[in-house]
Amino acid sequence: MGKTIAEKTIARASGEKSVKPGDIVWVNVDRAMMDDILGPRIQIAKQLEQLGRPVWDPKKVVIISDHYTPPASIHQAEIVKFTREWAKSHGIEQYYEYEGPCHQVMAETGNVRPGMIVLGTDSHTCMGGALNAFASGVGSTEMLGILATGKTWLKVPETIQVVWDGRLSGNVMAKDISLCTIGTVGHAGATYMSVEYQGETIQKLPMDERMAITNMAVEMGAKAGLMPFDDTAWFYLKRLGIEDYESCNSDADAQYYQSYHFQADELKPQVACPHEVDHVVDADQVGDIPIHQAYLGSCTGGRLNDLKAAAEYLEGKKVAKGVRLLVSPASRKIWKEADRLGYLSVIAEAGGVIMAPTCGVCVGLHSGLIASGENCISSSNRNFLGRMGSKEGNIYLGSPLTVAASAAAGRIQAAEC
Repeated sequence: MGKTIAEKTIARASGEKSVKPGDIVWVNVDRAMMDDILGPRIQIAKQLEQLGRPVWDPKKVVIISDHYTPPASIHQAEIVKFTREWAKSHGIEQYYEYEGPCHQVMAETGNVRPGMIVLGTDSHTCMGGALNAFASGVGSTEMLGILATGKTWLKVPETIQVVWDGRLSGNVMAKDISLCTIGTVGHAGATYMSVEYQGETIQKLPMDERMAITNMAVEMGAKAGLMPFDDTAWFYLKRLGIEDYESCNSDADAQYYQSYHFQADELKPQVACPHEVDHVVDADQVGDIPIHQAYLGSCTGGRLNDLKAAAEYLEGKKVAKGVRLLVSPASRKIWKEADRLGYLSVIAEAGGVIMAPTCGVCVGLHSGLIASGENCISSSNRNFLGRMGSKEGNIYLGSPLTVAASAAAGRIQAAEC
């Protein structure tokens, strides 16, 4: 019987010749990631000290301060300080600060590679599946065990196959693929499963777009979102100077729990309406919704391809009066490249506000919260009640193109083809 990517990757990490869905196995962890908001300060530091155990392998631990940077209060500043000092005191050289959201930084620094088991204290760690890694979020208790032993147990998940074929229209992006998939599967339809994205549409997507899709697999309840290894993944890693990895793809006769098939040429721009990510409709069916804020950024929608699409749309246009367009590139590296290519200047000339690479806006911690009665359209990954500020505000999710078009129109609308 053929095996899926998840089954092959977990088998390798467990030392077993073969595993099947439902098996519970111990695996060796290739990378353990913590951020500032859910890192050492969440009892992990204290409990590791109580255990009297050192970090099992500091070279395999990555700590990224991204949610509270730049700090908006003394409390946030103290948390970042504690995180920074804890990393140093435990010999963890891979500590990053002001570099951007953790998942993007993990990919850019080569800490996510095909065949790896990558576990992090953030639910969108699953983004790493775009690079053919089994990447998933874990809680603080699990991370404590990983830091002490380098191991954890996993239940081998069933795999849902999601196939996209056909060609995307000019005003449709990977975010629309993600939202449509989530709207179809449902917010709990893939709970503790692996979602494997396949098809000619996926094959033609650049890595930036692929990451936007796997990033949101958790919004269906998935344990991981995975994509096959191909030339696009190879080239991305080659540019980073990475050649040491063991990729794997599903067998032709792999067994899937369920399969979904979509046609990309039938897909229209999508919008997730408040307050659930699976409350998805075509953008032209949202209704006449005025917006007060548009957010372009986060680990879902702030990569170079996203900024390019927004800049090309906004060139020669202006952000509508009364609308705040906030732009936070997904990393410092992307910020610099987007600046070099002129994307940020075009967006700023249109009226956008260019900010530091941070998780602050997405999580409603700083740099651009919404007030009561305000509507925000965002390229980020969640629109939960109160996620970006007031519980009396509304968050709509769309692609970077839809965000840019809405910012210029002053109301939610898709970009014209």
